[in-house]
This record gives sequence, structure tokens and C-alpha cells, in this order.
Amino acid sequence: MDLKDKIRIIDGFPKPGISFKDISTVIADGEALRYSIDEIVKHLQDKKIDLIVGPEARGFIYGVPVAYAMGIGFVPVRKPGKLPGETVSVKYELEYGSDELQIHKDAIKKGQRVAIVDDLLATGGTIEAVARLVEMVGGEVVTLDFAIELTELNGRGKLGSYEIMSLVQYDI
Repeated sequence: MDLKDKIRIIDGFPKPGISFKDISTVIADGEALRYSIDEIVKHLQDKKIDLIVGPEARGFIYGVPVAYAMGIGFVPVRKPGKLPGETVSVKYELEYGSDELQIHKDAIKKGQRVAIVDDLLATGGTIEAVARLVEMVGGEVVTLDFAIELTELNGRGKLGSYEIMSLVQYDI
């Protein structure tokens, strides 16, 4: 299946000059959703992954069904104030300002092998912050898996030596 046929492109959203890649049309199509989840699971099958980690909110959409299909747990990474237990935080820079993400301090046991799953790799800032959080609480980031990658933004360059897999690539 060519997922590009299922992804809606919205030019000028959220601001002029941006070409938004909308996954809502993929997840609304049962066959496309199943295909994309199955392809990520295939990539992870032989990597001895203990946990899937995903950032809110779209990382939950892909991460939870991947974890379910693999029979392993899912750990959410959220904005401040959304997790009820003791958390660890990372602040990171965005194109215009900064943001912060948190993970439960006890969510990952030391040495657990983690795959980070999200819908989109753009500049890599959010995923770099998620990877730092995983490592801060003792996890080992094995791979970063995405439905879509915007190659022109060179998120891979920001993510160093992590293994990266994306189902669909756009030059923007």
C-alpha cells in the first residue's frame, strides 16, 4: 500500500508556507491504519523491545496499537501537569520559543529497551527531548519509528546515531 495515497495534504496550515501532512485520513481508514501499524511492528519484531514510548498526542495514536500488537507496554510522554506521579522533565527549543515534556520517573526500568513511536519526524526537537527523557530514567533507546518523515527539515541530523525508520518520506 502506498500511504501517500491516504495522507491528506493541507497547504497553508497552520500558517502560510506550511504544507501540513494530515494523518487523520490514514487513521480513519481501517486498512491504512492496520497497514501502518503492521509495518512499524514488522520493523520492531526482532529488536527485543521491552516498551513503546510515545509523545502526546499523536504518538499515542500509533504507539499504543504497536505496543498492543507486540504484547508489550506503552509509556506516555506528556506536557507538564498531565501525569499524576513523580516526573522527570526536559525543556527543549522550538522554532519560535520552547516547550517541556515529562515522563513518570518510574515508568522505565534501568536497561529496558525502548522504541519511540510517533506520527511525524520534522526537525527532530520533540523526539530528541523524548529520547533524553527515556535515557534519564534508565531506558535504552533502540529505534525511533515514524509514520511520516519530512526529510528536508533534516530531523535525522539532530538525532545523531539513533536508528530511524519512517514509512513515508516527503521533501516538504
